Order: sequence, then structure tokens, then C-alpha cells
Amino acid sequence: MTGTRLDRRGPVLNIRKNVKRHSKSASVRRVSGTQAVVRALRILHAFADARPEWTLADLSRELGLSKPTAFRLLLALEHEGLVVRHDTLTTYRLGPAAIELGARAQRANSVTRAARPELETLTRATGETSSVEILAGHDTLILDEVQGGHLIGTSPSVGTRWPAHATSTGKVLLAAAVEADRDVVRRMARRTGGRFPGMTPCTIRSVSGLVSELSQVGRRGYATAIGELEVGYVAIGAPVRRHDGRVLAAVSLGGPSTRFTDARLPGLIKAVREAGGKISQRLGWAPAAASTQAKRSAS
Repeated sequence: MTGTRLDRRGPVLNIRKNVKRHSKSASVRRVSGTQAVVRALRILHAFADARPEWTLADLSRELGLSKPTAFRLLLALEHEGLVVRHDTLTTYRLGPAAIELGARAQRANSVTRAARPELETLTRATGETSSVEILAGHDTLILDEVQGGHLIGTSPSVGTRWPAHATSTGKVLLAAAVEADRDVVRRMARRTGGRFPGMTPCTIRSVSGLVSELSQVGRRGYATAIGELEVGYVAIGAPVRRHDGRVLAAVSLGGPSTRFTDARLPGLIKAVREAGGKISQRLGWAPAAASTQAKRSAS
């Protein structure tokens, strides 16, 4: 295109003129688009272990959306493979694209990558189900899990949330949270009328009881939940630390009380704590350096 000189001022001037003209409508479109995204995400979050399938009518009623709006959003999600219609064509469930995204998220999580080999080693050594979990609001969220070889145990539950106050991992993570914010437990209890929900008769429900338990967890370096989440279920949790020593996750081992006996518990606690330490080292934590730093701070 030699011999031709493009005048670039015209298009630039036109763009500038159009900015003011379209700013209002663009703003409206952004708000409308954001609302659609939020609604679509609410639809995706509605699919849970307790409710893996929804009809259009039930979903629109549950989320407070009109049927036409819910249908349009489901149609868009279906087009992208995030939801699929079941055999009857009247119910929806999560699609292959949602599964793929979940798998990508799990692979991208550095904690999951670091924990997986140690979880496999821990389960192989003990025969019990192991997991790595993080704090998600007032719950613990299972990032990864390795099933034990016993018939009586736990079912696969990656992505499951449990009340933090009733779990061993939750206690570990809350103990670390309390070090940074002493009022975190009180604020949690305020949402449920000042006391925590009782999952079993053994669940710690009072603020003072949980605070006392968390202080012991901090000193011991591990936590137990014996019949607190479910009657007859025992779990042991230990911290997973970042390179700077901060607790970012917890590793757990759980199973029935018939196998987690008083005689066996000390050995299982040791195994869980060692697994937590090894995962932490994979994430860059150096126990020796942390010990030296602590001594310097104390002196």
C-alpha cells in the first residue's frame, strides 16, 4: 500500500465523540451484564451434593428468578457445557465443562499439588482416609482427599464443607485465625444466636469452650474432633504452613472410633503432624529457620 497515507486523526476524533454518547448506555449494559453473570453463578452454585439436579420450575422458585430468565440463563450455560439436561430433558445437572473447570482449579491449587503425595503416603501408612482442607468462611472446605482401604470409612467428599467448630481441621485453622483476630470466634457465634450449632452431643457450642479448646490446639500443634461432627467419627488435624510460617490449610485423618482407639491415637497423631510438616516444607516452610526466628523474637 505504498503511496497511500492514512489519516489517523479521523477515527480517533470519532471515538472521542462517541465516548460521551455511549457512556450511559455502556454503563447500563455493564450493570445488566454483571447481573446476568451473578445470576448465572447463583444457578451453578445451586447444584450441590444434596441437590445435584434441578427442574426449571424448582430452580427459578429457589433463586427467586422468573422462569423465562432462569431458562435463558440455563440455555446459555447449557450452550457452554456448564449444565446439561438429564435423560428426561426436564431436569438439569452440572455438565462436562463445569467438571473440567473444577479439575483445572484443583490442579492449579498449589496446596493440593503439594499435599497429594503426602496424603497418599499417610493413607497408605495408616489405611485411613486423609484430606487437606482450608477455611471457607465459617466452614472447612475439602480440597483433596485420599480414601482409605476399609469398607467402613468415609465416602469421597472433595468440595464438601463442614462447620469449622466441629472438625479437627476447622479447629486448627480457627486456632491460627484467633492469633490474628481474637474476636473471630465471637463473631462466628453471633450469627447463630451466640452459640454454635450442635452437630452431636459432643460438639463444642459455647464461645468460651471453643476459645479454650483453640488455645490448647495452638499449644499442642494438632487438634482432634472425637464424636463432634458425627457420633462415632474421630478425626485428627494438623497445620499446613506457608513459606513464612502462616497456617493456610490443615491436613486430616479420619475414621470410626472403633479403629481410632486410645491405644492407636498417639501414633496416628504423630503421622498426621509429620504429614502436615512435609506438606509445609513442599510449600517452602523451613522448620529450622522458623525455630531460629522464634528464638530471636523471644530474646
